[in-house]
Amino acid sequence: MKRKADTSPEPSSRKALKVDDYCSAQPRIDSKGDPIWPALEEQMQAARAFLKECAAAQKRTLIVPDKDADGLSAGVIVYRTLVKLGLDPAHLDVHLVQKGSNIHEEEERKLMSEKKSDFVIVLDQGSRGGPPVTDNEDARSIIIDHHLSDEFPQDATVVSACHYPPVATTSLLTYEICKELDREIVSKCGYLCAIGTHGDLGNTLKWLAPFPDMTETFKKCTKKLINDCVSYINAPRRTGTYDVITAWTALLEAKDPKEIMKNRRLAEAREEINEEVERKTHTPPKFSKDGKIAVLKINSRAQASHLKSKALEIVMVANYGYLPSKVNFSCRIARCARGRDPPVNIIESLKSVADLDTTDLVQRLGESFARGHKEASGGIVNTAEFEELCLLMKVGEKPDKPEGESLKKKVEKSTQKNTLNNYFKKS
Repeated sequence: MKRKADTSPEPSSRKALKVDDYCSAQPRIDSKGDPIWPALEEQMQAARAFLKECAAAQKRTLIVPDKDADGLSAGVIVYRTLVKLGLDPAHLDVHLVQKGSNIHEEEERKLMSEKKSDFVIVLDQGSRGGPPVTDNEDARSIIIDHHLSDEFPQDATVVSACHYPPVATTSLLTYEICKELDREIVSKCGYLCAIGTHGDLGNTLKWLAPFPDMTETFKKCTKKLINDCVSYINAPRRTGTYDVITAWTALLEAKDPKEIMKNRRLAEAREEINEEVERKTHTPPKFSKDGKIAVLKINSRAQASHLKSKALEIVMVANYGYLPSKVNFSCRIARCARGRDPPVNIIESLKSVADLDTTDLVQRLGESFARGHKEASGGIVNTAEFEELCLLMKVGEKPDKPEGESLKKKVEKSTQKNTLNNYFKKS
């Protein structure tokens, strides 16, 4: 039975789905009755001590941010904070991971080790257990992150927001750490915090407590300008050329969001992605047999609607052309499933599908499967293993009809106007 994309407006008689604001999540409380946010206070203090020691040492420092708006913004906040604290910019360097890679890959560890840095600051990279960040025995490292994990590289100082709702993005977590180190960080980096946070949490965020009051930031630059910057900063890493350095340099050199929007290469990258997404958006989705997962398969060198269903929980875009012999897939909670009780947990859903296998699929999917957040997850896996996963989900199979249901089917042709951008603005 085909499920079509419902692009019609909500009937006026039907109540619009009310979804709680992200900030309405109840924070965890410590033994004194105080909220824990954005991370444990001892971790926040340890991070500040690390950055002050780093600046005072005047030694080689490597910033390793993730490739998206959140990670890059966090990296620039750290860069500017260290310079404010007195670190000579000549000691600062950046390492941007290669396309489809991560800091735990041996090649990335080798490249980082070759920098021979004394301090390594890893931001928004996602965490897992393993050896130290680099092979340099004397190097000090810190992990600042919000991805779901209880394991981290050996010997690293760790600041993790993942267990303290409403979970701060890495740029917001970094901003909260750094604004206590220099009084100008709020005025100089507030817009970077906003760009990174909107990049991860979307453009409808209300910035309610415990998130900081960003009134002054949004007086200087509108939310529309911030959201346009997110689109620009995310564009280069989604292109076939994967020139993330363009986005990093633009963020680092710009004094305000308006300068970012004047960057010609960012504009070209954004246009390239718009054209690619338009080419690929007419791919019709296929559904898992239980109707909970909609899968859109595309083949693009770039990483690139409103589906409605009572059963639908997750929308997955699987790109077969981003990396050779790999499938790069991203999952988001379907708009119609937001606010459900119990809430949708994408990581648990993906892992439960893989657990249906009776062989060694879980091991073969590897460490890059089902990483990220409960609300936004995905992975990079071998094509064969992804196809096995689709078989377990029974993608494309007709759902079982309830007993007594008529055999008659109504097949409707949809003038589909869905765009992947509606779901994957951060993809």
